[in-house]
Amino acid sequence: MPGGGGGGAADIPEEKEQSEIELPETIPDHVQDTPDDDLYQRVVESLREIYDPEIPVNIYDLGLIYHLDVGEDSHVDVLMTLTAPNCPAAGVLPGQAEDAVRETEGVESVNLEMTFEPPFSPQMMSEEARLELGFM
Repeated sequence: MPGGGGGGAADIPEEKEQSEIELPETIPDHVQDTPDDDLYQRVVESLREIYDPEIPVNIYDLGLIYHLDVGEDSHVDVLMTLTAPNCPAAGVLPGQAEDAVRETEGVESVNLEMTFEPPFSPQMMSEEARLELGFM
């Protein structure tokens, strides 16, 4: 679902609009080696401001962000999931995530895609999130 969030595809450069985001080998993003890039870190901090309305943990540490790619042209690809395909927040969270990335200082355009492969599981949460929710 390119442009699956609230903002649509209006700000996606034409050459990026039809690009498929490749599934990363290791997921979610918070357990991958992340770039030491200021814009990347600002995007992560923006995503950490978004909370699942049913879970008191931000969507990044919850493990809903599978992959972030910040291009040299400041285009950001986001691959995310939800806790379940029928999640009550399905109509809200992707748009909030896309808007948060788009509004991050320095971001030129955003392409957010949703996936349910692999399905979300509690093992995808950061250690801090598992502690917060009593899984440790």
